[in-house]
Amino acid sequence: MDSERAMIMVVDDNVANLKVAKNALAESHEVFTVPSAAKMFDLLERNKPKLILLDVDMPGMDGYEAIKLLKTNPATSDIPVIFLTSMNAPENELEGLSLGAVDYISKPFMPQLLRKRTELHLTVESQKLRLEEQAKKLEIQKEELKHFNENLQRMVEEKSRKVVMLKNAVLRTMADMVESRDDTTGGHTERTQYGLKMLIDGLKDFGLYRDQMEGWDIELMLQSSQLHDVGKIAIADNILNKPARLTEEEFEEMKKHAALGVRIIERIEAEMPDDDFLKYAKIFAGTHQEKWDGSGYPNGLAGEDIPLPGRLMAIADVYDALVSYRPYKKPSSHEEAVRVILEGKGSHFDPVLVDVFEQVSDQFDKYNGVHKPSDTRLK
Repeated sequence: MDSERAMIMVVDDNVANLKVAKNALAESHEVFTVPSAAKMFDLLERNKPKLILLDVDMPGMDGYEAIKLLKTNPATSDIPVIFLTSMNAPENELEGLSLGAVDYISKPFMPQLLRKRTELHLTVESQKLRLEEQAKKLEIQKEELKHFNENLQRMVEEKSRKVVMLKNAVLRTMADMVESRDDTTGGHTERTQYGLKMLIDGLKDFGLYRDQMEGWDIELMLQSSQLHDVGKIAIADNILNKPARLTEEEFEEMKKHAALGVRIIERIEAEMPDDDFLKYAKIFAGTHQEKWDGSGYPNGLAGEDIPLPGRLMAIADVYDALVSYRPYKKPSSHEEAVRVILEGKGSHFDPVLVDVFEQVSDQFDKYNGVHKPSDTRLK
């Protein structure tokens, strides 16, 4: 059978009508002429036509009964049916259409009219099938695109995770490089990071400085705080590791680490502009040594001119310095460190932050006691 020739079933108990229909349609289509509805159903078990031309008035099973069976069977419900009838009353046509017929052709029919009406419905059916195929293809493409996007999202997330891991590894390495040059301050960045978190949590709990904290990426900020002393990498070893208190001149050199830290981060920032991580890091590096009364360095900022991250780090940094070993001093107790910070309220430190520190200071002591490494030089 030619794949381009549509199969049509013509069902009529009148042999003459079947002959006229076949002669009219056989040139372009594969035509099955069927004398009864029962015979039609036998043929439908092995064949599925593109169109059924169905007589209404037949002995045994009439066209109305036949179309009901066609439409209730999933295998045949989508086959379009055109009724052939000599019953031209409007109510008859309406009944057939309500049962699922797509058209009516009156008998006796003209061959030319039969061809035109048949071609019309086959064209409509063909377009309908093409639209359904396109819809299926679009659905498949939609699913494929969905899976692609899901895979792409997973790939992006995995790539982002690796980038974050790499950034953290580089960050940790830089912080370790700074600490390795000063063998008296091991774990300082980790402990100040913890202290910052305790203070930030306290601010949130008490609802303080909400406007200044709005929009903070706290996790990113805590990570970046590890670079607050990065400028020490440029400080001479004889000053950084001097086993005694620094002279005034040496202390002036040590104080340069804040400005040097800003400069180092700005060099990285030139390659990665608009990076929040570096913005936070630069604030910590450049402002953690400023004091509330303006007597700090490197810029002598005072009060709320000092960015809030720098004011927070000032407390975390000083606390850890007090409770840590130095060649020129023994570590202070937690109670002594708390007393020093409380005494610095309004001079060295932001008064609001000192009040918060006082409320969360037990958390500092807990961390210091559990995590502070021992130092054999204290023995």
